[in-house]
Amino acid sequence: MGVAARQIFTLLALVLATGAVARAESSHSDHAIAMHGEPALAKGFAHLPYADPAAPKGGRIIFGLQGTFDSLNPLVVLGVAPDAVPRYVQQSLLFRSADEPFTAYGLLASKVELNDDRTRLAFEIDPRATFSDGKPVTAEDVQFTFEMLKSKGKPFHRASLGRVTKVETPSPRRIVFELGDGSNRELPLVIGAMPIFARHATNAETFGETSFKPALGSGPYLVSEVKPGEALTLKRRSDFWAEDHPLTRGLFNADEIRYDFYRDANSLFEAFKAGLYDVRLEGDPTRWMTGYDVPAVRDGRIVREALRFETPKGMTGLVFNTRRGIFADVRVREALGFLFDFEWVNRNLFHGVYRRAGSFFSDSELSALGVAADAREKALLAAFPGAVRDDILTGAWTPSATDGSGRDREQARKALDLLKAAGYELQDGVLRKRASGEAFAFEITVTSRPQERLALNYAQSLSRLGITASVRLIDDVQYWRRLSAFDFDMIQWTWPASASPGNEQIGRWGSANAERKGALNYAGVASPAVDAVLAALLGAREREDFVAAVRTLDRLLISGFYVVPLYYLPETWLALSRDVVLPERKPAYFLSTEVLARVPSPPAPAN
Repeated sequence: MGVAARQIFTLLALVLATGAVARAESSHSDHAIAMHGEPALAKGFAHLPYADPAAPKGGRIIFGLQGTFDSLNPLVVLGVAPDAVPRYVQQSLLFRSADEPFTAYGLLASKVELNDDRTRLAFEIDPRATFSDGKPVTAEDVQFTFEMLKSKGKPFHRASLGRVTKVETPSPRRIVFELGDGSNRELPLVIGAMPIFARHATNAETFGETSFKPALGSGPYLVSEVKPGEALTLKRRSDFWAEDHPLTRGLFNADEIRYDFYRDANSLFEAFKAGLYDVRLEGDPTRWMTGYDVPAVRDGRIVREALRFETPKGMTGLVFNTRRGIFADVRVREALGFLFDFEWVNRNLFHGVYRRAGSFFSDSELSALGVAADAREKALLAAFPGAVRDDILTGAWTPSATDGSGRDREQARKALDLLKAAGYELQDGVLRKRASGEAFAFEITVTSRPQERLALNYAQSLSRLGITASVRLIDDVQYWRRLSAFDFDMIQWTWPASASPGNEQIGRWGSANAERKGALNYAGVASPAVDAVLAALLGAREREDFVAAVRTLDRLLISGFYVVPLYYLPETWLALSRDVVLPERKPAYFLSTEVLARVPSPPAPAN
């Protein structure tokens, strides 16, 4: 499903329970968990800072998505599913604030307890919490969800939840998790972010299969209509248990939410201009700069906003599948990076609005670009000499820059030198493996016309060095199936970044996920140094150690040349129907669509 991006939520706490007495072992807040430091909001806060409790209720908000869907469960490997059910129908123990780097507050959990070592975590379920059928949410439902996601969920949940060593439910409203040695300090937040399933209404045996039957949840909406592959409609409950909860005040304002699906990017945009859906995150610079010169914008029916968040900008790149022999040599991967002419592409295709990507955490203190490694970073790399190149270690390395002509000979010369060192040579205008004579050829798999246009431009640049790159445009369903099986040579991909990178980085770069079908390690990274730094990142207690670990990860990924770095946008572009509004106070770190509200349209003038 090719859609504007989604994000993960959050988690929790602990205590030792013996008999009827629970002995708290933490001085932390018992209403929230922060990854580092303390929660910004004190216990008893009235509402989230970016939510408007006076926001109008009612109306319908329609989201448009590119692609299709064959399931309603995005938590398993099989199928293509939107995020609607976990986001609007279900709830988690904790709810992540979009105003802090990584803090989650108690939602289904009325109390969270976590010891200082983060080896034990406990939740108490809010006694008011009920599923939509009126039955209470219990500790058994939480344990049932945990076991199901651990055994049948996506690789992220299987790997993360597999670190829990013991689970107990000493009472119907209390659940305790033993978290091993506490080295994965994000694990409590991952547990807290699980969308909770009702044990009495969920078939664990068929959970891993695709299904159009929505989960029974405790959230504010119910699925009211499903048109497979076309549309999904949700209606707000009148008996929602948390209607006046501090975390929901000013959120979930529409009476009806609908997801409409469109086959390709062009039809999706045309539908928005025609007023067929209300909310559009725009990622195409050409469209943003020229495509909105239409009557609906000029007369105010569509409103555009450029938002800035304090979140690092992630990496968009052309990803090498290093499982393929042709991309196994890092010199080959670096060489192909020299052949992407960002300056020409940005000026001629994208109106000059992009910035060049180079780091996986651009525009933040987590980026290693232009920053020399400090003592903490060097200590992390001490056991892995040579894992980071000297110029990357000192902060001197930058992505290749061209003269913008589209035919930069100096960059081509650098690329050819590396390719020759890797065993290739030009023969009659064709780059061939010196030992076998095999031509250098591969396929770039794309799933949209904008991706196709970029890939064709890159293929043309490669052809000047005798490299054949064929571009294959496939439909959304086939694309996701191939990605799940790592059945591609090269793809274009975006890894979003958060202000608090954590367990998702294991899914992207951990060796255990290099061959695990359905995992997000598309590049096939299998590096002991990366694995060690990921462990340090998750185990960091102090902010300084955390920053050092993320920067070291950045240096390792840059040194591996796993992608051809492309670009990023410094802003988030949002277009809305005039009657759909955001609160004046925006969140600091990411867009929370739950705060959207539809204001009543003024009555039509009398004839």
